[in-house]
This record gives sequence, C-alpha cells and structure tokens, in this order.
Amino acid sequence: MISPEIFPVEPWCVRETRLDFDLLDEAESLFALSNGHLGLRGNLDEGEPSGLPGTYLNGFFETRPLPYAEAGYGYPEAGQTLVNVTNGKLFRLLVDDEPFDLRYGELLSHERVLDMRAGTLTRDAHWCSPAGKQIKVHSTRLVSLVHRGVAAIEYIVEAVDEFTRVTVQSELVTNEDQPETEDDPRVSAALKDPLQAIHHEHTDYSALLVHQTRGSELMMAAAMDHEIDVPGRVQTTTDSHDDLARTTVICGLRPGQKLRIVKYLAYGWSSLRSRPALRDQAAAAIAGARYSGWQGLIDAQRAFLDEFWDGADVEVEGDADIQQAVRFGLFHVLQASIRAERRAIPGKGLTGNGYDGHAFWDTEGFVLPVLTYTMPTAAADALRWRESTLDLAKERARTLNLKGAAFPWRTIRGEECSAYWPAGTAAWHVNADIAMAFERYRWVTGDDSLERSCGLKVLVETARLWMSLGHHDRHGVWHLDGVTGPDEYTAVVRDNVFTNLMAASNLRAAAQACLRHPDAAHDLGVSTEETSAWRDAAAAAHIPFDEELGVHQQHDGFTTLREWDFHANTEYPLLLNEAYVRLYPSQVVKQADLVLAMQWQSHAFTDEQKARNVDYYERRTTRDSSLSACTQAVMCADVGHLELAHDYTYEAALIDLRNLHKNTRNGLHMASLAGAWTALVAGFGGLRDDEGLLVLNPHLPDGISRLRFRLAWRNFRLTVDVVHNSVTYTLRDGPHAELTIRHAGEEVTLTTDKPTTLTVYRRQPLMPTPKQPPGCEPVHRRRST
Repeated sequence: MISPEIFPVEPWCVRETRLDFDLLDEAESLFALSNGHLGLRGNLDEGEPSGLPGTYLNGFFETRPLPYAEAGYGYPEAGQTLVNVTNGKLFRLLVDDEPFDLRYGELLSHERVLDMRAGTLTRDAHWCSPAGKQIKVHSTRLVSLVHRGVAAIEYIVEAVDEFTRVTVQSELVTNEDQPETEDDPRVSAALKDPLQAIHHEHTDYSALLVHQTRGSELMMAAAMDHEIDVPGRVQTTTDSHDDLARTTVICGLRPGQKLRIVKYLAYGWSSLRSRPALRDQAAAAIAGARYSGWQGLIDAQRAFLDEFWDGADVEVEGDADIQQAVRFGLFHVLQASIRAERRAIPGKGLTGNGYDGHAFWDTEGFVLPVLTYTMPTAAADALRWRESTLDLAKERARTLNLKGAAFPWRTIRGEECSAYWPAGTAAWHVNADIAMAFERYRWVTGDDSLERSCGLKVLVETARLWMSLGHHDRHGVWHLDGVTGPDEYTAVVRDNVFTNLMAASNLRAAAQACLRHPDAAHDLGVSTEETSAWRDAAAAAHIPFDEELGVHQQHDGFTTLREWDFHANTEYPLLLNEAYVRLYPSQVVKQADLVLAMQWQSHAFTDEQKARNVDYYERRTTRDSSLSACTQAVMCADVGHLELAHDYTYEAALIDLRNLHKNTRNGLHMASLAGAWTALVAGFGGLRDDEGLLVLNPHLPDGISRLRFRLAWRNFRLTVDVVHNSVTYTLRDGPHAELTIRHAGEEVTLTTDKPTTLTVYRRQPLMPTPKQPPGCEPVHRRRST
C-alpha cells in the first residue's frame, strides 16, 4: 500500500515527502510525464536506484513471435511490445569523486512533487556524501503538452557547507538493462537490446542518436542540447557513441553557489522516413525548444493546463482523497492522449510497460467518454487512429472468413496481438464499443464531419461483421453465438446481453448514418436491403431474461450455471489462482458485464430490472479487473445504494495512488483513472447519453457535500453544481442562447442569461444494499471502518 504518510492528500499535487526505496517502482509510475507521443517514467534524475527504467514513444514497438502449445487457424502469429527507447532523463552527478547515489552517504531530505496545474515534476534533495560533503539538488522536469516531441529538465546543484568540485554527466543512453518480468500475464514481455545503432553525432553542447528496431524496422531519433549557467570557470565536453551520448560539465562551487543546467530533449520516430529526415526532425524540435527557452516552455505548459482545467475540472467537497484522485486521473488521461495524434491510447498510457503497451477496448469504452466531454479534439484524434487501422481490421475479418471489419482485442499498430482466443478474438464487442465511441462523439459535439470523413466507414464495416456473426433462428430471433462479453471469466457463450445490446445499437447507428450520408453509403456499396436487414437484426436481438429470478442473464443460461464457492476460493485475482476450466462454467464474474450494459444502454432496462440485476451480480463479482469498480459505482448510485457507490468510487479513483491492485509499478490504469471521473459524473451526476440527449439526474452520498463538474456539449460549456438538495446548471457560453437537457426525467431549457437551480430528488433504493463475495468488498473510503 502506498501510504498517505509518505504521499499526503493535497488537492492539486502528488507529493512524496521522503524516499522509500521499496516504493520506487510505484512512484515512477505516479510521477510519469507524457503528452501522448512521448512518455518519461518518474525515474530519479541520476538513473539509479531505479525500479523500471522507462522512456516510451507512442506506437514504437518491436515484434515478437506468439508461441502456441497447439496452433489453430486464424491465430495471430506475431505480437507487438512497446520498446524502452533512448533515455534522455539521465544526469550522473559526482561530488568531488563520489557518485551522488542515495543508497550511500546520508539523505538529509528528499521531496518530489507532481504539480497538476503546472504540468511539472519537481525534486529537492539534500545529501551528505560518505566523505562529509553536503549538496542540494533541485530539478524540474516537463514533457511539453504544446511541443509534441519535446521534453526539458532544469537541473541545479548547490554546494552547502564547503568548496565542492561538481561533475555532471548529462546522457542519452540506449538499450538500458531492464528488470526480469514477473510470472504475471499483465506484465510486459522482456526485450533484450531491441535497438540497433544507425547513426550518432555531437557538437560542443549537443548530441543525437538514431536507432532502429530489429524486427519491426521502426527508426527513432533522440537529441539533447544544453544551456549551462555557473559562476566561475567551467569545463564542458561532449562525446557520442552507438548507444551513448554524454555532455560532461565540471566546475567548482563555493558554499551557496549553484550550477544550473537546462537540458532540452527531442524525440521522433517513423516507419517510412529516412535517417536524415528523422535527424532533421529531432534537430528542428531542439531548435524550437531553445527558441521557446526554459521559461517559455514552463509558461506554455501552465497556460495549456489552465485552459484544460477551466473546462474539465471536477470539484469534490467532503472527500479530500477523491478530490486529489479525480484530478490525478484527469491529468494522466490528458497526458496519455493530447499529442497522441492518430496513435493509440495504451491501457497504461506511456507510464510503464504493462500489457506490452497495448491498447484495448478500454480506450473507447472508458477513456474516450472523458475526453469527448472535456477535450473533444483528443477524442477525435483517437477515433481517427482507429479508422486508420480499418484495412487491417477488414483483413482480419477475411482471415476469419467473416465480412466487414474485426478490430483487434489488443494491439499497438492495428494487428491483433492476443494469443488467447476466448478472451481475445471472441470478445467481438470491441467492434461495437468503437462504433459507440464514434456515435458519442457526434452526439456530444454536434459535429458530424468526423462521421463523414471516417466514422461512416467504421459503422458500416462493423455492422457487416455483426451480420456475418449473427443469425436468425426459425422463430426469427437474432442470436450471437460463441462470444465473450466484458467478463473474462465467462467465455465463448450464446447471447451475452452486453454484446447483443451493443451490436444492436451498432446496427441501428450504421443504418441511420447511411441515411445521413446517402452518397457516401452508396460508394461503400450499402443498399436499402442491407440497412433494412441491419434494423431487423437489431430489433430481433435476443436479450436473455430469467423470469423466475426476475433478472437478466449475463448470457443465455448463466443463471443455471453452478454457483461458485467463494468461501473455498479466497485468493484473488482468481485468474492467477484458479483454472479457467473451473471458472468458465460457474457463476463467478471477473468484472462488470451485465451491469456495464445497464450503464451504456440504460434505456433498455427498467428501474426495477436495474435494481434486481445490481443485487444479483454484486454477489457474484470479484472485481479482478480494474475496469469494474467505476461501473459498479455508477450503477449502485443509479439504484440508490449511494454509500456503496461512494466506496466503489474511492476504489476506482485510488487504484494507483494507493496501489490497490498491487501492480502500479508496471504503469497506471488509464481506464480506472478515467473511471473516477465517470463514477462521479455519471454516478453521482447521473449523466447518460445513450439516446443522444444530455441526461442528468444528480444525487450525492452523505460523505460528499458538494460536487461541481464541467462538460462540453454541442459547443456549450456547462457547469453542474450539486449539493444534497439542489443542483445549479450554468451555461457559460454556446452557439446560441438556449440548451434543452433532461433533468430527473423532465426536459428543462437552460439559458446563457442566468444559472438554473432545480431540486435534487434523492432516489430510494428498491432493494437492500447487496453483499459482495467474501474478500471482495470494496475498499472503503475510511479504511479504519
């Protein structure tokens, strides 16, 4: 557990008050800086000690074979793994002739601060060497949210008590040693020296390295340049080699004197451009950074984040932990996406090598809703990336003898990288999740240009896939067989409710989009007969329901499976402790599945059905997936279990800040961090948009006295300010003077002239608060209770 004694709760920053070597790995993830293109883990400036060295470029990967004990037709042959690229964060520091290594000498104080308004990581260390020399080190690090390929570090060394000779070696290092991976499928596959040297060069203060992967043949360039400020005499030299470039600065400091180095870094990669082109790209980025200067980069970072928080901030009164955590989540979601620019948003962002750096349905299902409401340009870029992989998805469908497009379960570039069919290829719902994200973007922004340019093609080809997968039985009912829903403990089943509802929504959306764009639909070969078949299938989709129990079946026959013995199986996660041959035929749920269907397709369920379904599935869900807590928070709030929803919100929000799943070291959980926003805004704010209308129905638990959040909707900026008895809606601006929303089931017209205050109706639960399986209770807001 990451303790608040070391990481205190503060509203706008994450502060580490002392260095705990046992938490190095986790702190490196928490303190990671990124902009969606370039990611730097929060390693110490000197590189050692470290948990997991990490510098990443989005989309830059190496291929590796996928071994099978027994191969099958259509199995993917190669995987893709994110590469730890050239590390430019390094400053080797020698005090006289002793290395500045915090494992030796005496560390008098050490503090690091991630400032979520400034977008910087600062560090202050006061150290006494084994020989008794005291120095102070202050550093500030940023990855620019404005300049796509640029990072910069200010590194200051101060002599404290006597004259000290200081040597700083600022480095670019490639093919760093990586720690051995654990016996855990969530952890990256190890790669040994994945980069081969292509070119290196240097000048007096700068250097550049160019490398290429051996298998994927991707090429990257990393460059550094320096500004040096020190009183008195200084000696500077630079050299470069295949895997190392180094600028060495030597000077003498009297007590109180400081050596200040500003290091500019630039990165770029390509699968197409030549070595000279990449070299010039990195050199140009360095020139741009130097032109802005250190203070210019700092000011631009702050200005960018001021604008972001103005439209995205969530304010929580009464729960300081969740207040810090939701801002932490929003900050990292922004970092993972804002300059991704038609690249994937990985499940871990660029904060670690977990999941091999792959993107999943997490992106469209959990991250893009947040971005669509707070930073829609980033959401549009992510959707354009998906469309850019459409040809690969169509090729995958053809390989499987299917029509349309089969988007991958996990990928970096667009090819399927999942070697496990039941929880990979069979999870066809990823295609409908992508279609839903395109639809949400159109609803929320009111902009159909993205649909015209690329969304229509995705909607059409995913609709064709569903028609290829599904069939009508002799009674005219439409079924989907051999599918896996979000719950990975129940695989290859018939008529998963989530999948069927999402597929039906996908089919209807595609048909409607073709009516909006008839010429483009004609060019795609869509006929009236085809869209009619889509509508018929959507209307006839089978939604299994157990009349005796009064609940929806997660899939056809789920409620007749054997009950799982939770008292005899208490080691979690179950996937690491139980065989799938026992999990698959049992009523045990890894993560919200039927419950997620009720959130995303809310209109398809009555209030009573929601209440009964929540009660039934709460008792069978282990939450062995980080995707679950936020969804359970939303639906528990929906049916009136507000205190239980509060507990789940805490768990979703604090998953990394408190290392609740014990794997923060491998990178942050982007979907759960986004889910903290969802739990608050969709859970306690009551946000729904599955019918294309902005629906809000807020209500707060006892432990939160006020919730204020901001949304973008059709070029309006709406602020929702909730207290226990009332909510105030404020239209800050917009394309015209009025906006109609649905509040608590009634249509309300808001105006830009003045705020609108309405009554909050606290809903009464239809059923008692449900119990969870033993050992699977949510992590409570106050762990002492």
